[in-house]
Amino acid sequence: MTRLSSGSRCSLSVVIWSLVGCLLLLHLYSLVRHKDVRDGEFPMRTSHHPLFRELEEVEVEENIQIPPPRKRSPRAAKRRPKRTNTLIDEFLDESSQLRHLFFPDQKISVDPMKDAGNDTFYYYPGRNWLDTDGNPIQAHGGGILFDEGSRTYYWYGEYKDGPTYHAHKKGAARVDIIGVGCYSSKDLWTWKNEGIVLAGEESNETHDLHKSNVLERPKVIYNEKTGKYVMWMHIDDANYTKASVGIAISDYPTGPFDYLYSKRPHGFDSRDMTIFKDDDGVAYLIYSSEDNSELHIGPLTENYLDASLVMRRILVGQHREAPALFKHQGTYYMITSGCTGWAPNEALAHAAESIMGPWETLGNPCIGGNKVFRLATFFAQSTFVLPLPGLPGSFIFMADRWNPSDLRDSRYVWLPLTVGGAADQPLEYNFGFPLWSRVSIYWHKRWRLPHRLSVKK
Repeated sequence: MTRLSSGSRCSLSVVIWSLVGCLLLLHLYSLVRHKDVRDGEFPMRTSHHPLFRELEEVEVEENIQIPPPRKRSPRAAKRRPKRTNTLIDEFLDESSQLRHLFFPDQKISVDPMKDAGNDTFYYYPGRNWLDTDGNPIQAHGGGILFDEGSRTYYWYGEYKDGPTYHAHKKGAARVDIIGVGCYSSKDLWTWKNEGIVLAGEESNETHDLHKSNVLERPKVIYNEKTGKYVMWMHIDDANYTKASVGIAISDYPTGPFDYLYSKRPHGFDSRDMTIFKDDDGVAYLIYSSEDNSELHIGPLTENYLDASLVMRRILVGQHREAPALFKHQGTYYMITSGCTGWAPNEALAHAAESIMGPWETLGNPCIGGNKVFRLATFFAQSTFVLPLPGLPGSFIFMADRWNPSDLRDSRYVWLPLTVGGAADQPLEYNFGFPLWSRVSIYWHKRWRLPHRLSVKK
């Protein structure tokens, strides 16, 4: 047996304690960074990609001054204690003096048929966005499919061009089911209305798509083996007790889609949902379940028309919804929203080596604006993340700015999203060592895709 001399033991002790000291310093540094992010501070993030550098510049917004409260009658003051309004309250108040900041006048629109010169191909998050017919785009809560055959982008979403009302006193604001709208584009900016590709049902009250029910978050993927375009969506009744998914199919991306059936996947309630098609052609269903307290994920059958028997519970107890999945360099990422109805809240980014989990939470991905903007996801809610062709690690974050007083006038917030560098917020079990690349969503009042980047693939 080899015996260590006292000098060797001393050297070994020094090395061990040096390593322990380094670990403690790194952990302390991580905690400080974690506090900075939690308190609304954000570090500079850059992918160093020359085409994307302009979009990674942090655009700061001044803090918005909340107008003084309206005068209250003495009786009202006695009945109810005075409450300070927040910016979220102003956002939800259709009579707010700040309304124009969240929902600019409809006359100030993004109109691809009229915009020329300096405004060509620019996105203006929150502005009214018109199609080639000059009408507001109606594709809320949707997603985009790139069709390889026609080399065309198809944007599907909820067609909400109807009156907003409440089914009952305590019910959420709603619009009757009109159907799923579809728009086509070659450049992701000029969108042609392809019509309603899945229509609501007017007379048959027992039908899932009867106008009195709920159709939300439609997503479409293509199945190469069957040659079918498959649409999945959230199907519910007016009280949100049905909590199911619905499936429809078509031979063409522009429909018409034939509605097949609805079900509770894996026997669980399903509300906000999305589908994700992996590189190997396997598709997955991801949905909020157990009263939105967790997400469930599982592969679809080979024909994409049903959920398989395999399912994993993820983000248990975190109360997340509006999942939007994407993949970069073999790692899976997801943006989710909190559960606050039509009111905006803080987005979180998540990552996993396997799509079936385990999933880890990286923190708030929002960069720029001001603290309230970041904590409210720029007053929007995630719906889809679209990879940018020709620019690995760069994506378009698609979100909805809901207008609960007039849902047809809900706006779109599209912003650049990048993946790169180490995550800002440490994972709890690894002494703060970053295991995942960070996800960054950059705020811009006005932006466009890099001019040398072709979106036509």
